[in-house]
Amino acid sequence: MSLVAYFSMEYGLHEEFASYAGGLGVLAGDFMKSAGDLGLPVVGIGLRWAQGYVTQRIGPHGYPVDEWHEQKADFLVDTHVRVRVRVAAREVECRVWRVGRYTIAPLFLLEPVNARDRWITRRLYDTRPDCRIAQEMLLGIGGVRALAALHLPVELYHFNEGHAVFAGLELIASAMEAGADFDSARRAARQRIVFTTHTPVPAGNETHALADLGRLGAGCELVEGELREIGGDPFNMTVAGLRLARRANAVAQLHGHTARAMWAHVEDAAPIIAITNGVHVGSWQDERLRAAVASDEDLRAARRLLKDELLAEVDRRTGVRLDRNALTIGFARRAATYKRPDLVLRDPERLAPLLKDRRLQLVFAGKAHPADQEGKAVIALLVETIRQWPESIVFLDNYDMGLGRLLTRGCDVWLNTPRRPMEASGTSGMKAAMNGVLNLSVLDGWWPEGCEHGETGWAIGNGEEDGLSRDLSDLGSLFDTLESEVLPAFADPARWTQMMRASIRMGTERFSSDRMVREYFARLYAAG
Repeated sequence: MSLVAYFSMEYGLHEEFASYAGGLGVLAGDFMKSAGDLGLPVVGIGLRWAQGYVTQRIGPHGYPVDEWHEQKADFLVDTHVRVRVRVAAREVECRVWRVGRYTIAPLFLLEPVNARDRWITRRLYDTRPDCRIAQEMLLGIGGVRALAALHLPVELYHFNEGHAVFAGLELIASAMEAGADFDSARRAARQRIVFTTHTPVPAGNETHALADLGRLGAGCELVEGELREIGGDPFNMTVAGLRLARRANAVAQLHGHTARAMWAHVEDAAPIIAITNGVHVGSWQDERLRAAVASDEDLRAARRLLKDELLAEVDRRTGVRLDRNALTIGFARRAATYKRPDLVLRDPERLAPLLKDRRLQLVFAGKAHPADQEGKAVIALLVETIRQWPESIVFLDNYDMGLGRLLTRGCDVWLNTPRRPMEASGTSGMKAAMNGVLNLSVLDGWWPEGCEHGETGWAIGNGEEDGLSRDLSDLGSLFDTLESEVLPAFADPARWTQMMRASIRMGTERFSSDRMVREYFARLYAAG
């Protein structure tokens, strides 16, 4: 197959290179790693962020405090290719870097040459409307031009979320400049575009005023009526992605149902298939555990070692010495209200005896977008609540890929409590599974596909979707399952080892990014 160009606003390759904000970026990084491992014809396009993403610490009153740092990137190689993108009245010249570290498919990042223009790529996901549009212009319009300047024979453009849809407008505008009319140019571009939609939360799907697109030049000189046909008014980036693509995909089977219902009103939208996310085994599964699966004794020894490493880091960061014999439950995610990180803390009468008797302990981590005050309030409430149990519950701040590896390897159980169906995928649970960490989760995202209750982990609730009214029911189910199934299994080493084996097998065989990338080629990229 000819070359696929993968566009993503963020890439989670390693914590030393903070060019990611969360799961979408880590997915993109794992995609690039698997494409490189498998030798598949993929090239990535992104932006080089001067300050990367936020460092977030817990302040003295429990509220997150943001810090920004310039990123060193001595492993970026200048390709000496330059492209220009007009942003408003300014012609922005961009340097094209190639990432020269990590085992990945070729990845190119654009950055303005002139310091005067670097406000655009200073920070990932800047909330100022003009800055966000300018970032997406460099990614989409600049990305198409960079690929042409690099003389790469791109056959197909894959937009990872709506941030890249201006690339589709650039393809249409280029064809029109060569003499095609709008309709034929749009049809031709559509045959070369596929699209991945992620968020099932309506507010998370970005919109821009048509006047702003015209003022900044994001519309590539298409008239308002043409832009309205593609993205509506206001211009919805997800709607545009669905109308520009020949085929789209959701990121889990349940998410496929949710996305098709969510966007059913969009006329002329691409069909949405479901390709469940996966994670890069080489990055997320500990090598020592991989080597220890031959015997039960070796597997248990490897799991003890990974748990001891996590508890040592907890001690180093917080001064709290957790009990290595207690069931250790981990919860680490982007801070958002629908994820309900505090659900397990909402019934202190059932939780307190378990903590007091050292039967279980909890390790939390998370990070909120700098502009997300609700997300920050979630963290502050969490920190305030867990201070009631300073010897049994800890919060580790500045959640990043390094801490994510430690947690998804070192905990005994991985807890996930979103309001179904608001979790698109939830790949941290896949990482935990392939390290023998058992999932205890609401049946949302990927977990309906991986859960064999009592064998690979446990389900919370029965998969109903009654919104806020589910909180009380899910809370009861969480503690019922914990007390009657999880803790008894943990007390039975033979049973727990059997479940760990089933979890590792399930995670590595069914939820790797190698499987995901192969499925992209077979189902999303294939013609017809």
